Amino acid sequence: MSELTMPSFGADMDAGTLIEWRIKPGDSVTKGDIVAVIETMKGAIDMEVFEDGTIEALLVDEGDKVPVGTPIASIATAGAASTEPVAASAVTTAAVATASASALPASAPARAQTPTSGEPRARILASPLARSRAQQYQLDLSGIRGSGPGGALLLADIERKHGAKHPVKPAAARVKPGIDRSAMRQAIAAAMAKSKREIPHYYLASTIDLSETLSWLEARNQARPPEQRVLLGALLIKATAAVLKQVPELNGFYRDGGFQPSGAIHVGMAITIRGAGLVVPALLDADRQPLDALMENLRDVSARARQGGLRSSEMSAATITVTSLGERGVEAVYGVIFPPQVAILGFGSPCTRPWVTKDGGIEARTVMRVTLAADHRVSDGHLGARLLRLLEKQLQAPESL
Repeated sequence: MSELTMPSFGADMDAGTLIEWRIKPGDSVTKGDIVAVIETMKGAIDMEVFEDGTIEALLVDEGDKVPVGTPIASIATAGAASTEPVAASAVTTAAVATASASALPASAPARAQTPTSGEPRARILASPLARSRAQQYQLDLSGIRGSGPGGALLLADIERKHGAKHPVKPAAARVKPGIDRSAMRQAIAAAMAKSKREIPHYYLASTIDLSETLSWLEARNQARPPEQRVLLGALLIKATAAVLKQVPELNGFYRDGGFQPSGAIHVGMAITIRGAGLVVPALLDADRQPLDALMENLRDVSARARQGGLRSSEMSAATITVTSLGERGVEAVYGVIFPPQVAILGFGSPCTRPWVTKDGGIEARTVMRVTLAADHRVSDGHLGARLLRLLEKQLQAPESL
């Protein structure tokens, strides 16, 4: 048996609100199924399960805000034997009893045993908030009927028993909250300040001739309807993924005092949420996707980022980030590394500039400013320069992507 925990969707997330369960105890799930919807400062995220199994218990109520890493459900994985119908929390009952009723739940629900005449009573399943409020009201849990999954006691059950002095809306009546723009800005600022404070950034920049690249892309799209055309953004992501195979030192995470390279290449794309901030969903296995498929996925992820419906794997898997303000006419963007990643690439707007050709002539060429911010604990300027040089060569041979 294992536990599903509140996932982290970025360094700027400390807690999330479970606004909807998509499963119930006894349901079978397979890897990739959506089991819950988590509200964060960046909107509602669909939480996936990453293993096959059977849901044994839901350990938090809809509407509960819990810290990252807190168990929220238990699951009997394929091949694992379960000895009890519902899993108990790893945190002791005493720890739950000392928690403040207004604090974020520090654990999954625990089930208490109260000895009577040397024999234990039946186990009682209750959420942390329900148990804490019952203690506050001095109510005996054994005399209350639970309305939650598997008969679990919820906060609403305790309030109802106490006389409904502080009623809460049932889960079905809750309205999904929108993005708190102020909180989102604060979270982004805190994460970026932490990044600049703890990560020794170094910055490199290079100007790349894109004339042949854009000519190739135009010819490729000429006979295609608009919805099937490949945009320059997808080409940049594909080229980034391709060169990271040759520079794996910039693809991965800095954790526990050391670099952990990633075998997969998941390119995060910084997407603006209008009037709010940024989200960085990942295009998974970008190096393995054909260019057309990558373009289709980019459109899909961009739409869901702005409308809601991003998946937890997309929000937590990025191994490097790409950011671009080219559509705003900005010639260069110098990014801040999004921890625990170790690098971020910035692409500016293509613009026409005088360019010295190989034969010494001067022509008007379309060029792009590309920047790299990288973590000096993991790499140095020599390696970063190699990445930019490889990226330039790759972009000038787009037919190989």
